[in-house]
Amino acid sequence: MANLKVYGTIRSRANRVIWMAKELGLPYESISVDLAAPRDAAFLAVNPNGRLPAIDDDGFYLFESMAINLYLAKKHGGPLAPRDLSEDAKMTQWSFWAVTELEKPGLDYLMHTMFLPAEQRDATVPGKALETLKRPIAVLDKALASTGNLVGDRFTVADLNVGCFVAYLASARDFLAQYPNVGKFVAAIVARPAFKKAMPPRG
Repeated sequence: MANLKVYGTIRSRANRVIWMAKELGLPYESISVDLAAPRDAAFLAVNPNGRLPAIDDDGFYLFESMAINLYLAKKHGGPLAPRDLSEDAKMTQWSFWAVTELEKPGLDYLMHTMFLPAEQRDATVPGKALETLKRPIAVLDKALASTGNLVGDRFTVADLNVGCFVAYLASARDFLAQYPNVGKFVAAIVARPAFKKAMPPRG
């Protein structure tokens, strides 16, 4: 039995954590939680906020997807993990940045182009979301210019934590054409075998 329990499935924000587990080759148990129902005491013991994702790693509880992914990378090591304090700081920086700058407009774009039923979509939302994303995506494009990755010259947890949001833009081809480094980054992200296994079908 897997020691790592991931609360949430690929159709929740837990897909980021599941992606990380698959990148690391970790056995895990995905536990579905009905967010429309009252939370049970066992889940609230893991995450008193009652939100997804959260993990129980052999009795160690942790919530917030970016924190979970940073923890798993550092615990299990390898190329996804930081090699020194400077890399650790940069990986934390980009993870926080992704939540602050990318998550809301990226999710707005995704929901109103693919995930919501057609009758619930607002045709004005995707354009507004892309307009909001212009500044941070330009920052990201510049950061990717030298190596195509955010920290060092390899795929790390920083790329994964940022990539889980920019992958929302995979269908925004005209937009990404303005940011060639980000376009290549998105193409590389969605081609990763672990990403394909961890993410729900889109469109």
